[in-house]
Amino acid sequence: MTIGHFIDGKRVNGSSERRADVFDPATGRRTGQVELACAADVARAMEAAERAARAWRDASLAKRTAVLFAFRELVNARRERLAEVVTAEHGKVLADAAGEVQRGLEVIEYACGIPSALRGGFSENVSTEIDSYSLRQPLGVVAVISPFNFPVMVPLWFVPVAVACGNAVVLKPSEKDPSAALLLAEWFAEAGLPDGVLNVVNGDKEAVDALLDHPGVKAVSFVGSTPVARYVHQRGSLAGKRVQALGGAKNHMVVLPDADLDLAADAAVNAGFGSAGERCMAISALVAVEPVADALVAKIAERMAGLRTGDGRRGCDMGPLVTAAHAAKVRSYVESGIAAGAVPVVDGRDVTPDGEADGFWLGPTLFDHVTPHMSIYTEEIFGPVLSVVRVGSYDEAVDLVNANPYGNGTAIFTNDGGAARRYQHEVEVGMVGINVPIPVPMAYYSFGGWKASLFGDLHAHGADGVAFFTRGKVVTSRWLDPRHGGVNLGFPTQT
Repeated sequence: MTIGHFIDGKRVNGSSERRADVFDPATGRRTGQVELACAADVARAMEAAERAARAWRDASLAKRTAVLFAFRELVNARRERLAEVVTAEHGKVLADAAGEVQRGLEVIEYACGIPSALRGGFSENVSTEIDSYSLRQPLGVVAVISPFNFPVMVPLWFVPVAVACGNAVVLKPSEKDPSAALLLAEWFAEAGLPDGVLNVVNGDKEAVDALLDHPGVKAVSFVGSTPVARYVHQRGSLAGKRVQALGGAKNHMVVLPDADLDLAADAAVNAGFGSAGERCMAISALVAVEPVADALVAKIAERMAGLRTGDGRRGCDMGPLVTAAHAAKVRSYVESGIAAGAVPVVDGRDVTPDGEADGFWLGPTLFDHVTPHMSIYTEEIFGPVLSVVRVGSYDEAVDLVNANPYGNGTAIFTNDGGAARRYQHEVEVGMVGINVPIPVPMAYYSFGGWKASLFGDLHAHGADGVAFFTRGKVVTSRWLDPRHGGVNLGFPTQT
């Protein structure tokens, strides 16, 4: 099966002869090949988008919201099918894929309320019989570059808000799991979105560079690793584009001595190994404030013993990694941790999966006595590897978190309200959970980190999303009546 593009309202094949294999990670079998767009394919999508943007920006808010409501109903009715596509190409278990679809639906629902989000202000009589008011207007054509780990949720962080604000979109999903994005585009068209308002081009760096360089792209939304996020931000900004580039993470979960250790152990397992750790909000570093480390590590290991790793369609707890190459890379981190002196409490390389032998398997892995100089601590592994770092005090824990170059998400587990309040104030991280391990905001708030986890000023969805996909305009207005008139060459003043 060859997977093409979606341009100007229909599935099409591109002009490039380059292809990439798409796999079922649970079996290791190739299920298809995706076309990798060249600059000419991107130009074709941009031509359709620019043409559609001129009409779509003038569509009424009533028309736009009608399309969003219809799209929401289609996604909701077909959520199981969408989850199955995600599991087949990404590998995450069906329950996790269904949760991803649900979080995407929440952003669609937020976008359905775009008339309220786009309301401007009005001031009467700012000067004598002169009024001022503000507007927010669409940018034109925007690009969305999304990662493999959330093939539904991340496109839905951006596309519904961008479209609701009156923009046209060119979406470039990951070439590792492209099918979900094409389904979303087809369903948007079925909901009444005019041809060309949403286009999907599959591809790799060549397609990304073509989007970053195209003069018609006014803004770029990106989610991926920090090195690529930095590259996208720099190249896009140099081309004069507005850019929000969400990068990598090394999320810390701090456990204080007064915490409920059973709750903390449950949270560490859920947040560390869900989606095989392939989440930018996964907990990968657990900071145990002594004297709780021994008891906490034992409780985590006990829970890990009951996890089933295997095919996500068989009711397992954790699925495979997305590709054979990525599985090998994560295994190399495990080997590096052992060589550096970390203690492997649970070694995921020993897992016996409930799945075919050629799947891209690595079981949940737990390291204790990890120190900040080890690669398993300093680098984003993006796999099911949880590292326990022991510290002696709250202050040492905060210093450790704040010294990290990433600042995406963090959590603190404690029954001390004062400590929690102090932590949320002092920690240099964009999203904070208090007894919540994965503090992903609801759609009406905005998602994004600090430091090397975000390049740009505005976060995803919520009020920041609306601001990113629009630009402000202020109008000063005077309508003459019979009392006006006459000539006055003096400098105008406010009276």
